[in-house]
Amino acid sequence: MTCNALVFDMDDTLYEERHYVSSGFAAIDSWLSNTYNLFGFYETAMELFNSGERSLIFNKTLLKLKIVYDDSTIKEMVEVYRSHKPDIQLSTDASWILEKVRETVKIGLISDGYLISQEKKVEALKLLEKFHSVILTDKLGRENWKPSLVPYEQASQELGVPHSQCVYIGDNVNKDFYAAKKLGWTTVQIDRKEGIYSGIAAEEEFTAHYKIDSLKNLMELPMLKHMFTVGAE
Repeated sequence: MTCNALVFDMDDTLYEERHYVSSGFAAIDSWLSNTYNLFGFYETAMELFNSGERSLIFNKTLLKLKIVYDDSTIKEMVEVYRSHKPDIQLSTDASWILEKVRETVKIGLISDGYLISQEKKVEALKLLEKFHSVILTDKLGRENWKPSLVPYEQASQELGVPHSQCVYIGDNVNKDFYAAKKLGWTTVQIDRKEGIYSGIAAEEEFTAHYKIDSLKNLMELPMLKHMFTVGAE
């Protein structure tokens, strides 16, 4: 059956998540310097992140800086990180492919994450201006984050396109494709070299039907060619 809807993940699909991390660390750095006259957070936190550190990074950064802290300090830092206005933009290939989508094609978003953070990202990327459906799963309850079927069912309903005509494009094999495949969607993994979930292996039921390294390659998939205007560069 002909595909008529493209539904995207957001983090590391439409933009590079490391840019959000950097933006968040910068916001915390500014907050610490202005509130407590403490300096050096950004550089140290980015060094840890770039080395592959992902857990308790706020705590580990403060320890490296020999800054005394308690749980309330970490809680405040988390709040600053999640609520800051992110300095992010659509990836070059995301902007390019969205400009090539035909007007007859419906465009949607399904994204996990804490609501305030995801809303700030949607605003920064100006997605409400471009997408026919934006589903932030935290609004549906934590139990309905991916790989729940619920957000995919809602996307199909909001777009007015049956499951068999929907395509989901995401980066995380642990959660992005399982429910979509169960419902009969076509699935595509975008594997960005610097993506947080790049290179992760998964059981077949969790993997996507297709794998690409640039969103521009969507136009090259035979079953999707009709969804884009010609004249690609």
